[in-house]
Amino acid sequence: MVEGSMTQGAGQGPAARHTAGIPPFPGYAAPPAASGPVSPYAQSAPPVQPPMDAPDGYTPTARDLPVIGHSARRTLPQDVPTVELTPLADPHPPAPQHPALGPLYVVGDVHGYLDELYEALQAEGLIDETGHWAAGNARLWFLGDFTDRGPDGVGVIDLVMRLSAEAAAAGGYCKALMGNHELLIIGAKRFADTPVNSGAGTASFQAAWLLNGGQRSDMERLEDHHLQWMSRLDAMAKEDGHLLVHSDTTAYLEFGDSIEDVNDAITEALQRNDPDEVWDLFRKFTKRFAFRDEAAGPMAVRELLDTYGGGRIVHGHSPIPYLLGEVGTEDADAEDDGAPLVSGPHLYADGLALAMDGGVTMAGKLLVVQLPLAD
Repeated sequence: MVEGSMTQGAGQGPAARHTAGIPPFPGYAAPPAASGPVSPYAQSAPPVQPPMDAPDGYTPTARDLPVIGHSARRTLPQDVPTVELTPLADPHPPAPQHPALGPLYVVGDVHGYLDELYEALQAEGLIDETGHWAAGNARLWFLGDFTDRGPDGVGVIDLVMRLSAEAAAAGGYCKALMGNHELLIIGAKRFADTPVNSGAGTASFQAAWLLNGGQRSDMERLEDHHLQWMSRLDAMAKEDGHLLVHSDTTAYLEFGDSIEDVNDAITEALQRNDPDEVWDLFRKFTKRFAFRDEAAGPMAVRELLDTYGGGRIVHGHSPIPYLLGEVGTEDADAEDDGAPLVSGPHLYADGLALAMDGGVTMAGKLLVVQLPLAD
């Protein structure tokens, strides 16, 4: 026989096995010897057990069947859990009820004026005296332009980021839109003095940032998480029938036919990190006064509202003294030349546009307003 052959042991019958000293039980009869080859898969039948006497009244088909030999069985201890069992949760619980939406507030351009922002938010009951969220389920939107011209743009960003977390924990929210100064400081940080095609020759983000009130202390404190947060801001949103944007321009129409398309297009452009493309974004969203003309202004607003929805545009960007035709400057270091005080937002363009930049950089007011506005 070859070693490892699959036919090893073929043709041999199973070996008989005897257990010495153990007599067969009563009634055992040895099976007759096999007369032919025995299949290796054959199994011996179990031994036949002697019948047991059934108790009186036992009927196999009756409902109340007595247990045979029950009195001879040992009673086992009951299995008692050692911890309290918690019922399984309903796999299909009812949908949670959404809490009622709180009041809606918007904030105009801040431009680094952190102290004024604290005062304005506290005056509306949105934060407490320690600067923490105190408005429960209220909704707060910043319309962009957190930095430049004022002394503490990074401090403003830090505050808005913190309030976003605190408001969410309280059942409300604090959100922000991207302004042209967010695009400007992102470009200055990323591209510095890299030349870009400005349409009027070469320029750089760094030069434009310094020219438009960039604060070196902000640039020194600006970190990656600030840049990432700003780069992901939406450009527009709609709340309670108000179309919220930063700039009073129709340039948004160049980026899509829906709010989602516009926001995605701008976010993706920033992710591509091309200096000329980011410069083009900055240039387009620096345009202003599209709604100011008495004839063409309402038409421009209606085009945006027809495309993106809503019944009124709420914007920042252009200071109200500019919209009113008053002489003024956005230079924070300039002397006060009698610029008019701004007491509240400016409703114009046949009531279709609400301007929220109170001109805090030009002796105006940092505006925080609850919507809808009482006309």
